[in-house]
Amino acid sequence: MMKKSTFTLSIAISLLFLLLLSGVAAAQDHEPTDDEVNAIAKQLYCPVCENIPLDVCPTQACVQWREIIRQKLAEGWTEDQIKQYFVDQYGDRVLATPPARGLNWLVYILPPAVFVVGAYLLFRVVRGWRQQAVMETPIASISPDDPYIARLEEELQKRDR
Repeated sequence: MMKKSTFTLSIAISLLFLLLLSGVAAAQDHEPTDDEVNAIAKQLYCPVCENIPLDVCPTQACVQWREIIRQKLAEGWTEDQIKQYFVDQYGDRVLATPPARGLNWLVYILPPAVFVVGAYLLFRVVRGWRQQAVMETPIASISPDDPYIARLEEELQKRDR
């Protein structure tokens, strides 16, 4: 009796294992869609044309490179592996987003730093203008002998009655 349950359990585990393997094989036979290819191609620039993303470049070379991406996806390569393949072939210049190493880190640090410094300088300039305007404004001294003030007070008193 014990052998029969062990045999049944081993058959069940074997069937489960075969189902999992067939799922992996079916996933590898999956033909990548144009959207999947373009999602990676959008992150790469054409090494031949200047400043044209690989997904929209009309040259024959780019068509071939998109096919390489399709082939690598069909083989089960990840996005990072495919991008590294193109970097190995053509250098960092094919990447739409340069890696943050060497002098490339300035691309990530410099724009926010310039923005912060510019905002600070603008704040200081506007604050200086306001202080200068306040200092230049004459302070009016109100004299009780002023005929306009006396007439204004008369008019206000008439209204209050």
